[in-house]
Amino acid sequence: MQFRSGTVGRRVLGAAGVGALALVTACGSGGGAAKTAAGAGAGATGGSGSPVKVGLVYSQTGLLASYGKEYKQGFDAGLAYATKETGAVAGHTVQVVERDDAGDPSKAVSAGKELIGTGVKILAGPTSSAVALQLAPLAAQNQTLLISGPAATDKITGVNKYTFRSGRQSYQDVATAASIVGDIKGKNVLVFAQDYEFGQGNVKAVKAVLGGAGANVSDLLVPVFAKDFTPYAQQIKQKKPDLVFVAWAGDTTSSMWGTLDQQGVFDSTKVVTGLGDAASFKAYGPASSKISFLADYFPGAAGTAVEKQMTSLVTSKGGKVDLFTPDGFVAAQMIVHAIEKSGGSDVNAMAAALDGWQFDAPKGSETVRAGDHAMLQPMFVAQLTGSGGSYTPKLLKTVPAEAVAPPKTSGSS
Repeated sequence: MQFRSGTVGRRVLGAAGVGALALVTACGSGGGAAKTAAGAGAGATGGSGSPVKVGLVYSQTGLLASYGKEYKQGFDAGLAYATKETGAVAGHTVQVVERDDAGDPSKAVSAGKELIGTGVKILAGPTSSAVALQLAPLAAQNQTLLISGPAATDKITGVNKYTFRSGRQSYQDVATAASIVGDIKGKNVLVFAQDYEFGQGNVKAVKAVLGGAGANVSDLLVPVFAKDFTPYAQQIKQKKPDLVFVAWAGDTTSSMWGTLDQQGVFDSTKVVTGLGDAASFKAYGPASSKISFLADYFPGAAGTAVEKQMTSLVTSKGGKVDLFTPDGFVAAQMIVHAIEKSGGSDVNAMAAALDGWQFDAPKGSETVRAGDHAMLQPMFVAQLTGSGGSYTPKLLKTVPAEAVAPPKTSGSS
């Protein structure tokens, strides 16, 4: 059913006014234009046209708040980069309206409805997979552009014509892991993950990729708000897998890894996982040398000109580039491109402009695959080096985008 901005929009706005939730920012002009890669710059000279509102719905608080912060810093840098630090594209000033979903799908949907009710036609930022899956149908019902952020669930790919993603998906993580583990046929693989959409999606991806290569795949899912991981570490050891694939996110990451190390899991089996953000590095401790890391991103992994621009823009504002900084940066690139090609009001034209778009991103050349909107991008394999409380990721190899491309879905509609 089409969501309308009349009575419903006014009612929700009244509630929002009481809660004082809105934070509206317009990226102002800065000194010196940033150098842009092909297809990245808008070439705007000012904001003489009507403003274009962009609603950022992401985790400012909650379990994934640190990821949300990384995403937002990247988004701000990406907007400055793609607009040549004018904050405008094709004469339209970009106004960013932020909402905190706290990782709660119901809060995200309420925020999305409120924003749409005020005339917002572009939403971006879901940090949580569960949130992204609830916002996607809302976007389709209201013909609103949605660019999902760090949310990795495979289900976002191909979900509808209005939903895109700026980050990788679980299949790409697991396909990168497959490049590490070698011959897996006949081996017992255990997926250790949190019991919500992100973890469940990784189980499906591991069954598809490693199971498809002949592995026997089982899973051990942990309640998302669990704090004591000792019983689960003991279960891992009792199952005696040949390989443990760990899919974990959020503020309990350090505690989980510390428990696995204390319980001797790394001494009993091979462990593969995605490299987390910098705050998680020390949690691996001495076991870091025993873990094989697939990497979506870490600072310096790509070595591209766009990555250097992103780093400069983030650090100039006192920020620090981290795991999900590129996801925010790419989201801003996509939004600027969509506005530039559509005039900022025709959402169908925005979606058409992004469908099949290839561009230079911080990680390298990326492509929005035509039809299902999978974000084709390079991935990385890394190891952590160091000791004590100081560890640094070292690039072992770059995995080409085509080598980890997810199977094409039936496409968006």
